[in-house]
Amino acid sequence: MRHYEMMVILDPSLDERTVAPSLDTFLNVVRKDGGSVDNVDIWGKRRLAYEIEKNGEGIYAVIELTATPATVSELDRQLGLNESVLRTKVMRK
Repeated sequence: MRHYEMMVILDPSLDERTVAPSLDTFLNVVRKDGGSVDNVDIWGKRRLAYEIEKNGEGIYAVIELTATPATVSELDRQLGLNESVLRTKVMRK
């Protein structure tokens, strides 16, 4: 198991109160495969350096987790398929 930090930028039209529950459904992939979610930090709505899909803002969330590389790639794949996710970036700590 390795430690990862993942940044997710979500569509700004989402209600900020629903961000944590919707991310939690994706993070069940990690828990199901024996990993753990150490911290979920939602930064809120911030301006983007450049527009992504005609959005000048995005809701930022930083997730710290411990999982296998295969689990993290599956989580990244599932987040990429969701239309409300603008960008993801996974870094190994």
